[in-house]
Amino acid sequence: MTGQKTATATNTDQRLHKIVLTGLMAALCYAAFAFLKIPIPTPGGGMVALHVGNAFCVLAALYLGGVYGGLAGAIGMTIADLMDPKYVTSAPKTFLLKFLIGLIAGFIAHKLGHITEDHDRKYLFFWTLLASAVALGFNVIADPIVGYLYKTYLLGIPQDVSKIMATWAAGVTAINSVAGTVVVVIAYAALRPVLKKAGQFFYLG
Repeated sequence: MTGQKTATATNTDQRLHKIVLTGLMAALCYAAFAFLKIPIPTPGGGMVALHVGNAFCVLAALYLGGVYGGLAGAIGMTIADLMDPKYVTSAPKTFLLKFLIGLIAGFIAHKLGHITEDHDRKYLFFWTLLASAVALGFNVIADPIVGYLYKTYLLGIPQDVSKIMATWAAGVTAINSVAGTVVVVIAYAALRPVLKKAGQFFYLG
């Protein structure tokens, strides 16, 4: 009975720890988009932006797992949208897509690659690169499609204007994805040994 109570307490502490860190990663996602983006106006009055906010979403998924990482990206970047009048209408789309980015990255990294187990650098490089590239590559496809449908059928923007916005979004998102993948691979490789040494590393299945 004592052992069960200890295990339960440990699980509860770890869950609370993850929630706190999810808030921290959400703040980083927010800051990366709110303060480090390069806004780009599109024909038709829309806005896209060059940024690496999605990289922190993927990094959170590699560190905390897909659900927590997805929530960090969704919460942080949705708040960033809501705080900026130029992007406020994109907030619902942002929440959905960032959450999915985290889920995809977490699934590949932890369910398929098991990256929190002991592996050599080449193995970790491959799986962090794969998880990042697939999750952010998904966003390259999903963002313009979801954006087109959202703007056309929910916001009532004419289809020809929505198509132009979607085309611009696809191009900018592709650039963001390449940059974000590089950031994630480098950052995870640098942070992993530091977090393990500090006792802040989570072993995820």
